[in-house]
Amino acid sequence: MSTLPPEQNLTATAFEGDPPAFELLAEQNGFRFWFASDLAKALGYESTTSLVKSLNKAISVCMMLGIEVAENFTQINGGSAPQYKLSRFACYLTVMNGDSKNPAVAKAQVFFAGLADSFWEAMNQNDEVERLYARGEISIHERSLASAAQSHGVQDHARFQNAGYVGMYNMPIWKLKNYKHFEGAGTLLDRMGKDELAANLFRLTLTESKIKNEQIKGQQSLETAAETVGRIVRNAVVQAMGKTPENLALAPPIADTKKSIKATQRGFKKLDSPKK
Repeated sequence: MSTLPPEQNLTATAFEGDPPAFELLAEQNGFRFWFASDLAKALGYESTTSLVKSLNKAISVCMMLGIEVAENFTQINGGSAPQYKLSRFACYLTVMNGDSKNPAVAKAQVFFAGLADSFWEAMNQNDEVERLYARGEISIHERSLASAAQSHGVQDHARFQNAGYVGMYNMPIWKLKNYKHFEGAGTLLDRMGKDELAANLFRLTLTESKIKNEQIKGQQSLETAAETVGRIVRNAVVQAMGKTPENLALAPPIADTKKSIKATQRGFKKLDSPKK
């Protein structure tokens, strides 16, 4: 009979062995699930508080994909931090949105990526899951920035939006698409990698903050503000990555990532369905 290792050794063995301790942590009550508190311990955390950020990101990814949140994250009564029963897919998303600099999280990411390999067409699953989250956040903050800019006097939103790209990329968006050899319809954002999306998300949030904090008014002043922030972010990218934003490589279409994650959810659900 399989037994769990002592709690102090759980982190070291949670995602190793046959079966790994993670599998032995599962509970069954209508569907197979793991308590978020048990997942936290397996990742070396003292409580689910350390998982809140990753859990929230995982839930956001579910919502972006139109996957039923309640089927994967069942909230239960607990202490000050949210407590959940998590499906395997919920565990997967939470781990993939975790801090890979934590050795236990990195080990868990390898474990879950191995389980999901047959459903994926893309590599570096944790990067792709984080990329999808960042893309969704950009959509939210684009709308928020557009609303703020309009209330402060923007008449031509396309010009205002383009000013941010000019600042960050030293060229307007149409020229950037040609420079990056972007082909086909759609938005360039759907072909940006995780780091480039994160930089653009920072640009959007910083621009909105500048507009509101400095009470900037009028089309030309707002365009200047957007371009100024874009240049600040451009310099940060160069300093951090050693290359300019326009020279960051295109990523596979984000539609491919969505397709692979949805396939993973279906595969995991089938794996953990009660055997007939």
